[in-house]
Amino acid sequence: MVKKEVLIGLTVGFIANAIGLFLSATLLGNGDNFITVLKSASAEGFLGKLISLGAVLNLIAFFIFIKKKQDYRARGVLLATILIAVFTFILNLN
Repeated sequence: MVKKEVLIGLTVGFIANAIGLFLSATLLGNGDNFITVLKSASAEGFLGKLISLGAVLNLIAFFIFIKKKQDYRARGVLLATILIAVFTFILNLN
């Protein structure tokens, strides 16, 4: 049961990050296509920062789960945020 709750939180964390990435790329992309913004961000070395900006929505999901006293789901969101941070660090390392 606990693993299921953490997995739900992990999934919510990744989905929230994907939505945040889409929103930040759309808002900061000057009206360009989403894929075009990602390609130009990758070419300019800005992709890691864009992914990190997308992770801001994980805060909302985390605090909603904390308020509803669903601590294991909040742990899953926190785990997703940590995994995204490690991925961003590795991406910026190259």
